[in-house]
Amino acid sequence: MENLIFCLNATVPVFLTLMLGYLFRRVGLFDDAFTARLNTFVFRAALPALLFADLAAEDFRSAWDGRFVAFCFAVTLASIAISFLLSLALRSREIQGEFIQASYRSSAAILGIAIIQNLYGNAGMAPLMIVGSVPLYNIMAVVVLSCFRPEGGGLSRERVRDTLRGIVTNPILLGIAAGLLWSVLELPLPDLLRSTVDNLGRTATPLGLMAMGGALRFEQAFARPGPTLVCVGMKLVGYAALFLPLAAALGFAEEKLVAVLIMLGSATTVSCYIMARNMGHEGAFTSGVVMLTTLFSALTLTGWLFLCRVLGLI
Repeated sequence: MENLIFCLNATVPVFLTLMLGYLFRRVGLFDDAFTARLNTFVFRAALPALLFADLAAEDFRSAWDGRFVAFCFAVTLASIAISFLLSLALRSREIQGEFIQASYRSSAAILGIAIIQNLYGNAGMAPLMIVGSVPLYNIMAVVVLSCFRPEGGGLSRERVRDTLRGIVTNPILLGIAAGLLWSVLELPLPDLLRSTVDNLGRTATPLGLMAMGGALRFEQAFARPGPTLVCVGMKLVGYAALFLPLAAALGFAEEKLVAVLIMLGSATTVSCYIMARNMGHEGAFTSGVVMLTTLFSALTLTGWLFLCRVLGLI
């Protein structure tokens, strides 16, 4: 019971805050335009500030783990390959690109960091997990959505260039890079600057979660029930079941194992829907997967954390 309460304390507040966003939209406090601006603020300002503050205060030499980053990259690549193979069995080819992206791409930044903060009081190993997985998330999303567009077509030079530019200028990755550089150079962080950055960073988790909740659309949950359930199952259970034992066997525990769990088993990120729509896909399938994984990850993440806790891994 003590282990279960420990896990519930990490996950339930996160999802209650997320559902506040949905409630606020239902009562008219949030609308689509406000939710979009809130997401932009969190992505471009609050979350980079949070990651910078955590990393700038760390000793880079003790914080960096190239083996862990390489593992996150390799597992992400393997998950994408499995998603592609599963998509070959789809009867509805027009959703193949959406299926692949929605089944591997996690809400590692907002939802993941919120849970890690509840467990450890800071972002833990999430920044290194993000370095290993998020650039690959973005690159492969463009490749997949371009190659499997319903009207046909493929990658263009312009789209590849825009993707690489987007990765280089990604505010979250820039926040991580700035924090690591600050730590390596051992630059002082005056109290005035630290307090300002900390205050900005503290807004990332609650505002990001409420923005996610405000974007939920229950009516699109079962646009295509069969593929949706397979996609949700792989996102929340399948990849974690495949790769968490491998992570544990390689000696990853505590913050590292939790970061791997978030990478593998957290909800599909809302940006999947935005990207699918902007690249010529209908988006209804992705929206349904985002909604269901967001809701059910409250149960599955609690279950995974409980299992790891009982086994003495966290």
